[in-house]
Amino acid sequence: MKSKLFSLFLVLGVTVAFSVSAQEKDIKLPPQATEFYEPVVQPVKPGKENHLPPADAIVLFNGSSLDAWVSERDGSFPKWEVKDGVFTVVAKTGGIKTKETFGDVQVHLEWRSPSEIKGEGQGRGNSGFFLMGKYELQILDSYESKTYSNGQAASIYKQHPPLVNAMRPPGEWNTYDVIFTAPRFDSKGMLISPARITVLHNGILVQNNVTLHGPTQYIGIPHYVEHEEELPFHIQDHGNPVSFRNIWARKLD
Repeated sequence: MKSKLFSLFLVLGVTVAFSVSAQEKDIKLPPQATEFYEPVVQPVKPGKENHLPPADAIVLFNGSSLDAWVSERDGSFPKWEVKDGVFTVVAKTGGIKTKETFGDVQVHLEWRSPSEIKGEGQGRGNSGFFLMGKYELQILDSYESKTYSNGQAASIYKQHPPLVNAMRPPGEWNTYDVIFTAPRFDSKGMLISPARITVLHNGILVQNNVTLHGPTQYIGIPHYVEHEEELPFHIQDHGNPVSFRNIWARKLD
């Protein structure tokens, strides 16, 4: 009986496939049938070089001031050093966060670990870039320095290690280009879809649209709790003089 049913299904499958193929051959569409003109794709003027902000970007650091940022601790003006087009973490002054808030976003930032090597592992050139103030893209001098894989540079801290270690030597500039999709919650605060992130480190794909398990947790298992649709970026003061330049973002929603 099973053999007869299998034969029947096989015959039916071949018949349907032949019928669909015959229909496709009979349909003769002009090229215009699969073309559309709405919505019109709006032009955006790119930067003069690919790492420079396009016309629709929000510039978060242009080399002259930290006006777009405030202290995490009390909302005052940041105490970090700005010099020669670069800003640098001043240890024990606390992290900083943007005045502007973001959800789905494209981000470009450039950072540099100190040229003088001090410490190893997590104690060497450590900072962090927190999307929505909750989801950490690790900043660390991981050049020929051993640490846990999901804690090295370009990891989604304590969740996803980078696909490769694309670090440049201490004292040289590193670039992160990030595409972030914020999590969605329903009206009751239940998670509808988790956050996702793609990261290029120095032009190399290191996070390929990975799913975040929740906000970053140093200890414990990450889990989602409802939060606002847009929140500030944060940069961590981990006690190391990590420097930054050329930070800009494009809202994608």
